[in-house]
Amino acid sequence: MRPWLKHFSWISLPGCAFSTAAIGQQTLSPVNVTAPAYISHHGGYLISGDFKTDPHIPSVVFPSQALVKDDVLSVEPVHLADTDYLVVQECASADCSTASIVRVWNPNGATTAVRNSETRIQIQHENKYWIWVKRFPEAFSAGCDCGEHYSSFEPFSPPMVLVPSGELAALNKNELAAARTQEPVQIESQTHEGSTFVVNYEGGTIVRIRRMHADREDKSEH
Repeated sequence: MRPWLKHFSWISLPGCAFSTAAIGQQTLSPVNVTAPAYISHHGGYLISGDFKTDPHIPSVVFPSQALVKDDVLSVEPVHLADTDYLVVQECASADCSTASIVRVWNPNGATTAVRNSETRIQIQHENKYWIWVKRFPEAFSAGCDCGEHYSSFEPFSPPMVLVPSGELAALNKNELAAARTQEPVQIESQTHEGSTFVVNYEGGTIVRIRRMHADREDKSEH
């Protein structure tokens, strides 16, 4: 079992639980969120920085309220350390023991499918989503015309597990196997800047996160 899961057996996101095999059950303690719930925006959206972490899982960020269809999740990696990968996952099974990739960024940018913007994700259905950072050992790429960073990943995995695929992953399979049991990158600090949730990770990675929700009462013309 990964060390960061050993103290509890259920990690409760809003309406979702991550099952583990630890002895006993423990739910997350309440988290005080200081950001305002929403801030009106002239473009017809309500903008929210209402995201949170928890002391028991200090590496995971999730929205205080479940994301719903037609929301826009804005995740902007201001800086990614050279071996860090920013990940958005969602539940892919009823008990959330399986997760699917929504988007992954490496230091070169988004590596997964992008519609109109690398930093904005159009939510297609209500579900449980969370954001975290994985650090891999520096990839060995000698003799491989496949770059220095992983750019393809298995679409399904357990929560907080990122599995690179492709030629570069095959060259580094032993290192990746060892890294799989390592903890996600820990959060060093977090703050709210107006309607934006700003997260600083150990090692220098910085991410800005917002939720955009359609303002059904906005009657203005744009």
